[in-house]
Amino acid sequence: MSELKSKIDLKKLPKHIAVIMDGNGRWAKQHGKPRVFGHKNGVRSVREISEGCAELGVEHLTLYAFSTENWGRPSLEVNALMALLVETIGKEMRTLNENNIRLKTIGDISNLPERSYKALLSGIEATKNNSRMDLVLALNYSSRWEIVQAIKTIAKDVKEGIISEQEITGDLVDNHLTTRGIPDPELLIRTSGEKRISNYLLWQIAYAELYFTDVFWPDFSKEHLYQAILDFQQRERRFGKTGEQVRK
Repeated sequence: MSELKSKIDLKKLPKHIAVIMDGNGRWAKQHGKPRVFGHKNGVRSVREISEGCAELGVEHLTLYAFSTENWGRPSLEVNALMALLVETIGKEMRTLNENNIRLKTIGDISNLPERSYKALLSGIEATKNNSRMDLVLALNYSSRWEIVQAIKTIAKDVKEGIISEQEITGDLVDNHLTTRGIPDPELLIRTSGEKRISNYLLWQIAYAELYFTDVFWPDFSKEHLYQAILDFQQRERRFGKTGEQVRK
């Protein structure tokens, strides 16, 4: 067993880890290759981190795979990413099922290219009975979009008399987000050295611990995951209370 892995307190695991997988393009540039090369090699890290989380007992892993803003990238890169999505889901179905991992998604997936959309739905259907861990792909996802959609739905329900204004609570908003039924992330990891949230799970990470690493995503391994979890376990999570109150 890895020395770092052996130090992890399995009783204090984050139930939900969210990841901003950043640095594929810069990793490819370092290797003198086009950006697509970085995305293809990033798939290996997706597999490794998914397996690592499942082995430890993490219940939910959410990966920021494609944002609404990513459509603005060069068409060659976007088309390659969509093709890679189809290819990866097809190749990884056996691994997901063997590891009892259920595939889910958040975001406006109806606007994905038809082949990507169908591949995604096929993967979700094929793994729906798995129960060890949820692997959630954020695709065509924007947290602001998600919050606006929730507001529109709630406003419509108020207008139609389905709910009253007084019934609008944080829990009600939770139930109108694409992450409904999934607990909020306790740990958010971003690779590549960038220190920003990039329109990702803005409502849900209100009390998440943030972990930033300079490692590019294609190089992010189980050892790096263990280091992030150990860092998380060394922090005091107060949720607005004082340290003395938490330690009582």
